[in-house]
Amino acid sequence: MNESLWKNENWWVSEYNFYPEVLKKSPIPANLQFHDVTLRDGEQTPGVVFRKEEKIEIARRLDEAGVQRIEAGMPAVSQEDRSAIEEIRKLNLNAQVFAFARPLESDINLCRDCGVQGLIIEVPIGRPKLQYQFKYGIEQALENSQKAVQYAKNAGLKVVLFPYDATRAEKKDIDYYLNGLTGSYKPDSIGVVDTMGCATMEAIAYMTRWYKEKLQIPVEIHVHNEFNLSVATTLASVFAGAEVVHCCINGLGERTGNTPLEDMVAALQILYGYNAGIDIGKIADLCQEVAVMSKYPIAAKKSVTGKDIFVRESGIGADMIASTPLAMFAVNPATYHQKGSLVLGKKSGLLSIETKLGELGIDMERETRKKILGEVKEFGTEHKRCLTDEEFMAIVKKYAPGI
Repeated sequence: MNESLWKNENWWVSEYNFYPEVLKKSPIPANLQFHDVTLRDGEQTPGVVFRKEEKIEIARRLDEAGVQRIEAGMPAVSQEDRSAIEEIRKLNLNAQVFAFARPLESDINLCRDCGVQGLIIEVPIGRPKLQYQFKYGIEQALENSQKAVQYAKNAGLKVVLFPYDATRAEKKDIDYYLNGLTGSYKPDSIGVVDTMGCATMEAIAYMTRWYKEKLQIPVEIHVHNEFNLSVATTLASVFAGAEVVHCCINGLGERTGNTPLEDMVAALQILYGYNAGIDIGKIADLCQEVAVMSKYPIAAKKSVTGKDIFVRESGIGADMIASTPLAMFAVNPATYHQKGSLVLGKKSGLLSIETKLGELGIDMERETRKKILGEVKEFGTEHKRCLTDEEFMAIVKKYAPGI
């Protein structure tokens, strides 16, 4: 086995991930692509609005990072959305530019006129959607799909059929629906769409294989994160043969959001050794900027991008955070364009004080350091938090007034 897969300057993860008997259970298609939905599904987060210039910048940065497909928006929403999509298309990106549409000729015409290369056509097939919201049956859903696929393909667009809420559709309905997607009605690819994020990994894998065997076309996976399993279910679909994964920066999206782009890239590259050609550092930087644009801050403990994921308070190993980061973390903070840091509080040790003083260029006797540690622990316990640098220096100055 190639040791550098799990142990290199950027990460040190489990070698067992790469045992042949383990890897054979998680095959990854050689042509796997990432389809980013930030500019459409991400903007469906309540209250989130990306201005035209922001959308163009996000698209440019996604392309620069190596993302293969960008869903630039839904032209039917507004003239500004159409204008943004047109401008993104004019950038001549390496990434393919897609738009989103309902199964309506008017929607498809707007997408075509924006100059996009591909089209996502959404059609409801979930039983709750059909029964309560749309009030028609699977027969009408199929007819709408057939007409839309045929019309879009005749318009020269690559067509991804997006039968949504599929994980709550009845099996007989899905069988009927898939059986009707033949000849000129067959899309270029089809999505397994877990709109409500309510299917298990095993169920998603089952549906992926089912769709592929039935239609013999590429399958795309789009899930939401209701049970915090979106990365796991997306991976399950990939291992079952899905060739395209739908993701969103910072996991933005309706309700609990979509599969986070940054988490999927990191998981595939670091845990499975799959190089998708995407720069995780550039994606991490973009996540921070999108958090500002969207006014949705990143949770401090969020994997890959959270500000506190490389922060340690415990005194054990405090001196290794900067010098030997892989002794303290599975991933080198620099991989995600972050830095490891030491904070002081109740759980600090004498080594923590020594390390912090060293960072500040201050040398003190051991007994003095012990006294400072006692005050640090007392402060952390009383205030139920870590000290700021200013608060720590105030304690230090008690013992070295001239500093």
